[in-house]
Amino acid sequence: MGFELDRFKGTVDPDFKCNLCNKVLEDPLTTPCGHVFCSGCVLPWVVQQSSCPVKCQRISAKELNHVLPLKNLILKLEIKCDNHARGCDAVVTLQHLAEHAETCDFSPAKCGNRGCEEVVSARDLDAHMREACEHRAAGICEGGCELTLTHREQKSSGHCCVRALKAQNGALQCRLLVLDRELKKQAIRANQREKALLAQLSAVHGELQMTALKYQKKLTEYSERIDSLTKTVAFSCKGYGEEDNTKSVTVVLLRESGSLGFNIVGGRPCADDNDGTSNEGIFVSKIVEKGPADKEGGLQIHDRIMEVCDKCCGVF
Repeated sequence: MGFELDRFKGTVDPDFKCNLCNKVLEDPLTTPCGHVFCSGCVLPWVVQQSSCPVKCQRISAKELNHVLPLKNLILKLEIKCDNHARGCDAVVTLQHLAEHAETCDFSPAKCGNRGCEEVVSARDLDAHMREACEHRAAGICEGGCELTLTHREQKSSGHCCVRALKAQNGALQCRLLVLDRELKKQAIRANQREKALLAQLSAVHGELQMTALKYQKKLTEYSERIDSLTKTVAFSCKGYGEEDNTKSVTVVLLRESGSLGFNIVGGRPCADDNDGTSNEGIFVSKIVEKGPADKEGGLQIHDRIMEVCDKCCGVF
């Protein structure tokens, strides 16, 4: 819905007019056939009629396009303030019209005194409410109700304490009902919000528990592997020079079905360290249950075989 022609300073170019409302274009849109209209005029028409307002062809709302160069030219036109009829003589460019209207002293403003429906200019509002309004406060009733008297009541002596108290009570009851409804709405929203937060908290708690169990399981696995590796390294690092921490055991075994009842690992040549100790050798890796070594006793897994003689004697 465009701007009235008589609000503009000087003559307006005919190309700036809407073909529907015949006013200066407001947010112009063009049709595929080249006709230009206000967006507020052409959109409802196209939605209902599915055709150009000039009725030259059928179109849809998706085919309408903004005409930015034309819009920019129109925004530079000088126009009278929206409150010109109320006394404002300001003339601004169309692009600054809304900004001016927000601070215009002639903008309409409704009186804030209860019961008053007067609408005055913004610059006159304070004076109206304090000096001219018939519903402005004028004093306190001394007849017993102690309610505020308006200028009209004081002037006409028409104040009735009973009627005023009933009206006051009715207003308070209405206010109480409004507050009660609002409180119930807020309680429902708070309850819904609480349930949503509890559901989210429960989901997060469950996810944390699953994650904790997952990492606890991995930690246990890693701990077991570390313990196993530690034992293996400790036994494999025992050298000949650690006589004070080890003891030699002589075990005599009798073969059964060609087996002595235990397995070994190692056997690579030992390289002596600078201190004369050796970090390699042959170690017992497994003892067969109920085999000769198991029955005889004395041998344990990780024991190092120091010597094997022709009479099947082992020193460990």
